[in-house]
Amino acid sequence: MTIVDLDRGILTGTRPAPAPTFLVEQAQTRAELAAFRTLRREVFVAEQGIFDRDDSDRVDDDPRAIVLVARTLDGTLLGGVRIAPATEGRDIGWWSGSRLAVSAAARTHAGIGGALVRAACARAEAEGALRFDATVQAQNETLFQRLGWRTVAALDVHGRPHVHMLWPIDRVQRLADATKAALGSLLEGLDHPASLDGMGLGGGSFVGDDAAPVPGSDLLAACDAILPSMVERDPEWAGWCAVLVNLNDISAMGAAPVGLLDAVGARDASFARRIFRGLRAASEAWGVPVLGGHTQLGVPASLSVTALGRADRPVPGGGGSPGESLRLTADLGGGWRPGYTGSQWDSSSTRRSDELRALAGVVPALRPTAAKDVSMTGVIGTTGMLAEASGCKAVLEVDQIPTPAGATAGDWLTCFPGFAMISAERTPARTALAGSGLPTFVDTAVCGRLTAGRGVELRWPDGLVTSAITGPVTGLGATVHGPIERHSA
Repeated sequence: MTIVDLDRGILTGTRPAPAPTFLVEQAQTRAELAAFRTLRREVFVAEQGIFDRDDSDRVDDDPRAIVLVARTLDGTLLGGVRIAPATEGRDIGWWSGSRLAVSAAARTHAGIGGALVRAACARAEAEGALRFDATVQAQNETLFQRLGWRTVAALDVHGRPHVHMLWPIDRVQRLADATKAALGSLLEGLDHPASLDGMGLGGGSFVGDDAAPVPGSDLLAACDAILPSMVERDPEWAGWCAVLVNLNDISAMGAAPVGLLDAVGARDASFARRIFRGLRAASEAWGVPVLGGHTQLGVPASLSVTALGRADRPVPGGGGSPGESLRLTADLGGGWRPGYTGSQWDSSSTRRSDELRALAGVVPALRPTAAKDVSMTGVIGTTGMLAEASGCKAVLEVDQIPTPAGATAGDWLTCFPGFAMISAERTPARTALAGSGLPTFVDTAVCGRLTAGRGVELRWPDGLVTSAITGPVTGLGATVHGPIERHSA
């Protein structure tokens, strides 16, 4: 590292950064954890007198707790901090930091406290936190504010002035911006072309919907492309997913699938055969035929599929209204797809054909005012799309969202989940939807509501509300209820 810094200084004319005098790392051994506990007692018991004899609490017994320590290069302990989920039992994405301590002898070293706080923030986000907070002694408020934290409230803890502070996490906003924010400007001018007598993207009835109703018929069409890098890396899985995502889009409209079209690009016939193997397996599993398509060899890998379906009264993604409840219905079975941990939850490849086909009945069973298939923007981002198309703001109750045991809340709420539908309804079902046609292997729960405004907020069990998405997700605007016509987003 030192050689690289010196070379950079010579090439750029800048002074190389000074060599680090301490490192921040996770405490792993019993001896390291015991040394941190000893330091805490020196600071919070002997020096500050906040606790009478011991500062131990339930977090010390939580196996999920993580201790980060700052050490000199020769191993001398300078300071430490711990982070842990704030809720007992299920992790809902709320983490807290506590017991930040720097030894008296080390306080002449600049930046130790700040380095520990920054490391705690980064680690909490890496663990899937969507909220990270801390109760901070009032004299340290300025340090935390300088590092980007926001003060929530003043508190009295153990007879000492403290402040409740929040570290802003923009994971969901960044995902929405990266995947959907450009749609409004990209599609500008396609909504009402004069040459098509205003047909274009439709009359506003299906803004940003998962599938596009064909005017004058009960036919719907959905079209999704698979990332070329995924096709190249795992062609069979790409073929399977191309069917999966398109049939989910058809199902979100309450439609019954009738057929598929494919467009395949491959470097040679051998590679194309692998893509078709996945397409064929999915087509047979869902019982939906491939009706035709196009294949080109000698080109970079590419794959897109169009699904066709029928519905007398398609369910719009923008049919919700302020005051309605939000429900998530999802298949929590399966696990992370190998090689896609944190981004793709595979609930479909181990399901029987009859189970996969039954998923088409979810939206008809729910009878919602609005529904959307959870896709690239995850549960929260897709909720934002439904709210935007409905001209509303969404408020999600984080602890009420169905979540699989094998995923952190942060990953689950921002991944592609295999099968999950977010829907709006006027009167929430007070009982399980047994006998309603909903498959028994899916989980469903009311987990939020639509209100006036825009964006998506997260309400936590302590009543604090944080912003996940501050405004529109796509920029396509809100639904104008009318003719059944609109472009798919």
